[in-house]
Parts: sequence; C-alpha cells; structure tokens
Amino acid sequence: MPEDESLGALVAQASHHISTLVRSEIELAKAELKFDAKRVGVAAGLFGAAAFMGHLCLILASFAIAYALVAVGLATWLAFTIVTVFYLLMAGLLVLVGYRRLKGLTGMKRTRRSLRGLAGPEEAEEELPERIPAGTAPRSAAPAPPPYTGPTAGQVGAHRESVSDAG
Repeated sequence: MPEDESLGALVAQASHHISTLVRSEIELAKAELKFDAKRVGVAAGLFGAAAFMGHLCLILASFAIAYALVAVGLATWLAFTIVTVFYLLMAGLLVLVGYRRLKGLTGMKRTRRSLRGLAGPEEAEEELPERIPAGTAPRSAAPAPPPYTGPTAGQVGAHRESVSDAG
C-alpha cells in the first residue's frame, strides 16, 4: 500500500517514473526527427530536381530569345550578346539586393541579451561585449538578484517522520 511506504521510497519511485518519462520523450523525439529528416531529404531532392529542370528551361528560353532576335534581323553574335548582358545585369542586381540584405543583420542582439541575462553581471561584461553605436549612452544593466540564503529542501524535510512511522 502507498501509505506504508517511506518518503524515500516514494521519492525513488517518482524519480524512476520521471527518468522513464524523460527517456520515452527522448525516444519519441528521435523517432519523429528521423521521420522528419527522411521527409526533408526527399523534399530537398525534389526541389533540387525542380531547380535543375528550371535551369534547363532558362537556358532553352535564352536560346529561343536569342534566335528570335536573330529572326528580327540582328546579327547572331549581337543577339546572344544582348541576352548575355541582360543576364549579367540581372545577376548584378541580385548581388546588390543580397548585399543590402546582409548589411541589415543585427548580429543576434536578442540572443546576446538573453545570454547576458543568464550569466552574472561581471561574466556578461567579460564574455559578451556589446557594440554600442557612436553617440548613444550605454544602458545600465538590471541589478542581479541576491543569492538564495533560505533552507534547502533537505533541511525543510529533515524534521518530518516517514509515512509508515506516523500510522
């Protein structure tokens, strides 16, 4: 009967149940991850095949455009040069847009702030320096909470009798 078991035995059972639950959750996560990884791999292969076919279509469309310009009356070399210059301009535009997008990166500000909050104030200043823009005043960090000085769990439960001794 549960009333006859000591507090230590109940804690041991709870600990066993918790560790079993954690192991089961880890096994479930592994199984789900394996299933998801397989699906992601198949999807990546399909996207790769689609990208390859799209690239082939772009090449064929480029030839078609160049030969259409030839049919209009341009020299063959000029028609292919026009198509090539068009693609070079588009590539340059994409590089410019990509560069501007990279320029706007924040450098993981929230993660740094979160890690700074986890570390003590002295450790945070040493390990994670924050770049402060010129002309702005630095923020003052919130004071660290005082260390816990109350009784431990063992001290709180030390004066209690076991369940079997009480009955």
